[in-house]
Amino acid sequence: MSALKVGTRGSELAMAQCAALAERFDAEVELVPITTQGDTDRSSLQQIGGTGVFVSALRDALLEGRVDVAVHSMKDLPTAPAEGIELAAVSKREDARDALCARDGLTFAELPEGAKVGTGSPRRMAQLRLARPDLDVVDLRGNVPTRLARAQGPDADLDAVVLALAGLKRLGLEDRATEVLDVIDFPTAPAQGALAVEVRAGDEAARKAVAPTDHASTRAAADAERRVLAGLEAGCAAPLAAHAEVADGMLFLTASAYATDGSRKLTASHAYTLDSTKPAELAEAARDVAERAVAELLEGGAADLVHEARSSG
Repeated sequence: MSALKVGTRGSELAMAQCAALAERFDAEVELVPITTQGDTDRSSLQQIGGTGVFVSALRDALLEGRVDVAVHSMKDLPTAPAEGIELAAVSKREDARDALCARDGLTFAELPEGAKVGTGSPRRMAQLRLARPDLDVVDLRGNVPTRLARAQGPDADLDAVVLALAGLKRLGLEDRATEVLDVIDFPTAPAQGALAVEVRAGDEAARKAVAPTDHASTRAAADAERRVLAGLEAGCAAPLAAHAEVADGMLFLTASAYATDGSRKLTASHAYTLDSTKPAELAEAARDVAERAVAELLEGGAADLVHEARSSG
């Protein structure tokens, strides 16, 4: 059998995380870097739409047969299903938390008043402004080393940047974090830290090859988080956080919607008690907690926050 062609974005991080995951595929693999709109357009995520900008080119390559498998950072995936494509595996999640990477080893509390902090995420922007209204939050794009250099390089022009800890770990750069931000105060993007593995619908050989990387509890947690995105019609560039986990016989979900300027936050938390004799119940648990969280957030006015975020973008 010829090598399984595995498509991924061509960034250093995407190639590194894809290579590590592909080692566990039950097949010989060939990595195929694909350039996406998100890699070439340096506009803010809100301006270029966010949803699908890192994904569409990979999916096109998959549907056209140029690759057999597409590997994505799952937080980049649109929530709507893609015709002709199936989600064959969701990898075990890496640490989902965000990390502050600041000059001079500073922690978040030690940043001086008016400090310049960079991030390209509307969610992180809102969280930073909520926690520290005095900060000057700067829109930031680029790969991980480029963003790190803005705060920790010889020509640094920022006091700090906020990045996903998972990405730093996958690049061996976790020592550049000066503080790992608590998920309670800085809840993360839906599916952050997980990788999604897509194949063409009906491709049984590719599905079997990637099956060893599927992690049931991560799939359920990511599904719950992404159902919040879908329920609020928010899109992956919205100032929305959702974090779920399976622990102690329960699936827990906390979701938050923010005003872009950090002036307002709505939060809903729900849990589902799992029956250990029903492994398939994880999918039902994800649907249940997400539906309840969405209903509570909408009742509190989350639709207005999402609309305001779209208008400001």
